[in-house]
Amino acid sequence: MSLEEEKRKIREKIWRILEERNVARFPRPVYGRIPNFEGAEIAGKKIVMLKEFRDAKVVKVSPDSPQTYIRLTCLREGKLLVMPTPRLREGFLVLDPSKIPRKMYEKAATIKGAFIFGEKINPRDLPEIDFIVVGSVAVGLDGSRIGKGEGYSEIEYAILREYSRVGEETLIATNIHDLQLIDRCPTEPYDVSVDIIATPTKLIRVSNRAQRPRGIIWSLIDEKKIHEIPLLKILREENKDRL
Repeated sequence: MSLEEEKRKIREKIWRILEERNVARFPRPVYGRIPNFEGAEIAGKKIVMLKEFRDAKVVKVSPDSPQTYIRLTCLREGKLLVMPTPRLREGFLVLDPSKIPRKMYEKAATIKGAFIFGEKINPRDLPEIDFIVVGSVAVGLDGSRIGKGEGYSEIEYAILREYSRVGEETLIATNIHDLQLIDRCPTEPYDVSVDIIATPTKLIRVSNRAQRPRGIIWSLIDEKKIHEIPLLKILREENKDRL
C-alpha cells in the first residue's frame, strides 16, 4: 500500500468516527474537510494560554473553522494575524487589529471577514512569523500530521521558508479532537510536523519531532499545482537559475 493510500484510509476513518460519534460540528459532513468538532474552543484555549503564543507578535493561523477562536484571540490580544487565502490562490492576508474596529473582530476572524478587513501581501513583505497554528485531520503522538489531502498547509510553510519568514524552530501547534489523535501518521518528505497538540482533554509537547522541509521540493510539485498557485509560479521564476 502506498503512503498516499495509507493517508487516505486514515482520513476516511477519522471523518467517519467524528460523524458516527456525533462530535462533528458545522460545516457538516466533515468528509473532505479539516473537521470542526465539539470542544474546538477548549482545545484552542490550551494553545492561546501557552507562553510562546502570548509572547508572539505575529501569528499565522489556518482559515479553517476549528481555528476560529484562535484567530479571534490573536486580534483581541493585538497580534498581527497572518491567514493564507483558500487554496493560496490570492496568497496571504494580514489582519492588523489596530486597523479593525473592535466590534468587528468576530467577523474579521472568519474567512469572509478576513477578505474585508485584511490586506493581501506578498510573503516577502511579511514580518517574521513567531507562531503557527494549523488545522489537521489526524495527528500522531510524534508530531506527524495529515491534512485533508491537498497539500496546501505544506506549500504555505514551504513558501514562507523560501522567503525566510519562518524557520526550523518556529513553533507549530494544532488543535484537534481526541479522536483525531493516533500513534503516528505516514509521512513524506514535504510533510510538516507539529510541536504542540491540543485536544479538549490534553496538551502534548512533542519531543524529537521530524525535521521540516527547508522550502519547496520542486521535484514533487506538479505543473497543475504551479498553475493554480501564482506564488509558486513567481518562486519558480525567481529560482530558475538554481533549479
